Amino acid sequence: MADLKEVEQALNTYIRPLTFPLAIKMLKSEKEIPEKTRRPFQQMKIKVAICQGIGMARKLGWAVAMGKDDMHCALGAAPFGFFEGIDFFNEGNIAAGMFTASKEIGKKEEDLIDRFEHGLYSHIMVAPLNRAAFEPDLFMVYGNPAQIMRLVQGALYNEGGAVSSSSMGRLGCASIITVINNDECRYVVPGNGDRIFGMTQDYEMAFMIPVSKTDSVLDGLANTHKAGVRYPITSFLNFQATFPPSYQEQMKIWQEKGEL
Repeated sequence: MADLKEVEQALNTYIRPLTFPLAIKMLKSEKEIPEKTRRPFQQMKIKVAICQGIGMARKLGWAVAMGKDDMHCALGAAPFGFFEGIDFFNEGNIAAGMFTASKEIGKKEEDLIDRFEHGLYSHIMVAPLNRAAFEPDLFMVYGNPAQIMRLVQGALYNEGGAVSSSSMGRLGCASIITVINNDECRYVVPGNGDRIFGMTQDYEMAFMIPVSKTDSVLDGLANTHKAGVRYPITSFLNFQATFPPSYQEQMKIWQEKGEL
């Protein structure tokens, strides 16, 4: 199991996120849900969107498990395999009229969405690192573009190349599926749902790290930090500024009096 304390310490040192970094795991059975886990429908009597549960975890510090009974957002639930019979989604009907001009165009987008086989997983489990009583599939960090840039740099330090990603301005939660299926880091431009129901702010993006890449990314963060590539971003301050004329006049007076 990944040392979650070390992961959290490294992220807090090199990234300094404003909300809790998260551990995420896809569960195959309700029996895998740890104790002291929030169940939206069972305990709170509400159904939620996946991005909403993620918001609960990263902003409130809760461990949250969401399964079929908790789903309220059809768009997010469809690719996660919690329900069968998703032809309506696959045909582009959910996108049509809101995000695309027709269902045919919407289908072009839905065809690009990774998905889990129906019934492969029963729940998605999300928790802050200090509440994660499970072996994660991936880590997720929200931050501003500069913080996400640092995570990209950390991910590439030992591997080179580029971090690939894609965005439709919607279904950002499905990036979890892509990260797990492809075992690769991804950066995420949060969609409308994440902003409306997950309370994600205008300045925020997200980054996902599959657990297999954790050591490499953290090593990359440490070494780039050591080399001077840091967050908060360093400022170049070795220059002499130009000040208003009145300021310069005062300096001239002191100079004429021999004080400079």
